[in-house]
Amino acid sequence: FVFKLTAAKQQDHFFQAAYLEERDAWVRDIKKAIHCLDGGQRFARKSTRKSIRLPETINLSALYLSMKDPEKGIKELKLEKDKRVFNHCFTGTCVIDWLVSSNSIRNRREGLLLASSLLSEGYLQPAGDTSKAAAEGLSDTPFLDLSDAFYYFPDSGFFCEGYSSDDDVVMKEEFRGTIVKQGCLLKQ
Repeated sequence: FVFKLTAAKQQDHFFQAAYLEERDAWVRDIKKAIHCLDGGQRFARKSTRKSIRLPETINLSALYLSMKDPEKGIKELKLEKDKRVFNHCFTGTCVIDWLVSSNSIRNRREGLLLASSLLSEGYLQPAGDTSKAAAEGLSDTPFLDLSDAFYYFPDSGFFCEGYSSDDDVVMKEEFRGTIVKQGCLLKQ
């Protein structure tokens, strides 16, 4: 799950993700930044809280921890779609149902706003074509309240079996050089 980024001065930087979806998320976000900068626009990450006007009383970090609670949180499942098996994930409908049952929201419409915020802030990640397309702006909302839209927690150990795409073929290349800095990448 390595990808290479070549800087303007012909310097190559290699990044390694823990799993395929994490790599895809990084590549997607880097492409968005490059597109923005190439268009002459200043690249700045907008706050989700400001863009969808979340109340100040909502703590996304605390909500995320509640969602991950092994006893009362969202149950991670093994789901299948299009001959692919998604491990450690859940559906968009499960997220909205959980938000309603935990009294975090009043209705499903509020749930879509809150779940979209969790997605935008990186607390949830899209898994599968349906949810990825919505997250990339190909739907009315970035988060889908559907039973065939799959999502996962970034630190859940999510992986997909039976996945292959021509877009994801990584060129085999010998890695040479010195590791300048090694550690975990944190997506802001």
